[in-house]
Amino acid sequence: MKRIFVTGIGTEIGKTFCSAIIVEALKADYWKPVQAGELDQLDSDFVRNAISNNQTKIHPEQYLLTEPMSPHAAAKIDGIRLLVENFKVPATENDLVIEGAGGLMVPLNHDGDMLVDLIPKVADEVILISKNYLGSINHTLLSIELLKQRNIPIKGIIFNGDSNPETEAIILSTTGISCIGKIPMMDQELKGFVKEWAGKLSL
Repeated sequence: MKRIFVTGIGTEIGKTFCSAIIVEALKADYWKPVQAGELDQLDSDFVRNAISNNQTKIHPEQYLLTEPMSPHAAAKIDGIRLLVENFKVPATENDLVIEGAGGLMVPLNHDGDMLVDLIPKVADEVILISKNYLGSINHTLLSIELLKQRNIPIKGIIFNGDSNPETEAIILSTTGISCIGKIPMMDQELKGFVKEWAGKLSL
């Protein structure tokens, strides 16, 4: 059983979209420990509606925070204190895809705990989601450098969205990280696209 943590180089990178494709590829379970805001459109509901296999179990979020903010701020508003030691991984005998909230240095509380501090407690390895935009090389390399400094195993990187071969090549050559997939902009209905690209990932 593998526990894979899906994180991104920032927000609006496509973590949930890519998580659905990874879940479909592995027929893995899915868990989003913290959902901040958009409680009427949960990321777990998106994944549930995007996959086609009947083996995946969608585990409930541990924390549902009302405001679409950094977890530390949203939790404070809701009168909740997020502590790394209080997170409990759902019991399963299946592979588990765990989706983070925002990037690696998103604060969980006001005591200095960041999302990156949670990863070793709940997961065995990380898949990093990158997206090509001006500045994405810097953001991707910084994310990978942080993971390496923390000795967190990186399974690979997924480039999501429009391709930029120059950007992708320099990131891969500089870091030595494997490319799991290059997922283009969606050009068909959701379930069909997720199923098709799930079959193309190098997992």
